[in-house]
Amino acid sequence: MKSITLNGRFYSHRPTGMQRYAIELASRLGDHLSVVRPNRPLRGGLGHVWEQCYLPLATGKHLLWSPNNTGPLSISRQVCTIHDLIPLDHPEWFTPRFVALYKWLMPRLAKRLQHVIAISDFTRQRILEHLPIEPSKISVVPNGVDKVFRPCPPERVAEVRRRLDLDARPYVLCVSSLEPRKNLKRLLAAWARLPSSLQNEYQLVLAGAKGSAKVFGDAGLHDTPANACFTGYVNQGDLPALYSGAALFAYPSLYEGFGLPPLEAMACGTPVLTSNASSIPEVVGDAAISVDPANVDAITEGLRELMTNEDLRKRLAAKGFDRAAQLSWDNTARLTWAVLARESALWN
Repeated sequence: MKSITLNGRFYSHRPTGMQRYAIELASRLGDHLSVVRPNRPLRGGLGHVWEQCYLPLATGKHLLWSPNNTGPLSISRQVCTIHDLIPLDHPEWFTPRFVALYKWLMPRLAKRLQHVIAISDFTRQRILEHLPIEPSKISVVPNGVDKVFRPCPPERVAEVRRRLDLDARPYVLCVSSLEPRKNLKRLLAAWARLPSSLQNEYQLVLAGAKGSAKVFGDAGLHDTPANACFTGYVNQGDLPALYSGAALFAYPSLYEGFGLPPLEAMACGTPVLTSNASSIPEVVGDAAISVDPANVDAITEGLRELMTNEDLRKRLAAKGFDRAAQLSWDNTARLTWAVLARESALWN
């Protein structure tokens, strides 16, 4: 009998950052886990009710692994992966109701948990700052990048470009949900400050869905500058080709618990401009141009430098490719299983 239960609430959500993490690891550890998941999509409050009321009954005496930040308060024999504590660090980016829930739930959950997995050293520091938990109860296990993220052949890139209605120009890509912390407002402002010749030579492509109005505040994306377009949500299967076709990838996020998109772009051989804040320096190392995400002029200069310097793009693409090779979901799964097996054995 499998002695570890997986909190499968994430299957109710469209796969973005945290859900991608859970899906990647569940696909690798599924043979070792009993998965409990909702039988229909449960968003918002219904998801929390399922997690707090039904999941404990289905878990029994097994160790529970909750991979997406929250878990049932009634289970102490539980390992939880915490990706970030953004609502506690920056409540201004969320609705007051969502912040109130997080402020109430997370300290109580932390007191109950047997162990926590943090996806970066930065997240570990934020956990220790905000939550009542001993340092010895936190293990850092970084995220990885899937093998599907690799340079795609030109015909596959052309197919995705046609489907997304992109023109023939080279494009600067940003893959991000449309929410305040992703800093898209400053990215658009930086784009608008570029020389018109560069704006006409390139297209700025922003791929991602709008964040839930019940969770996030207004991202401030009301005016779209010339030569910029929004694709909306892009299917996971099309992302490698979209990354591969980009001349460069721009991701000046203000705050990330890890930051998968820059790593995925690197794995596809695309040079990266990103932020020097939060966890992102841990992820990209010296393989990207890093700028102050609060400084529009710095973002503009970084874009200009990459857009006009082909040698720099080639050097960063090579360094990024090597950096991405150091981080894999297989290794994340191996280290995660070591934590889960250890914590399960403590009760056997």
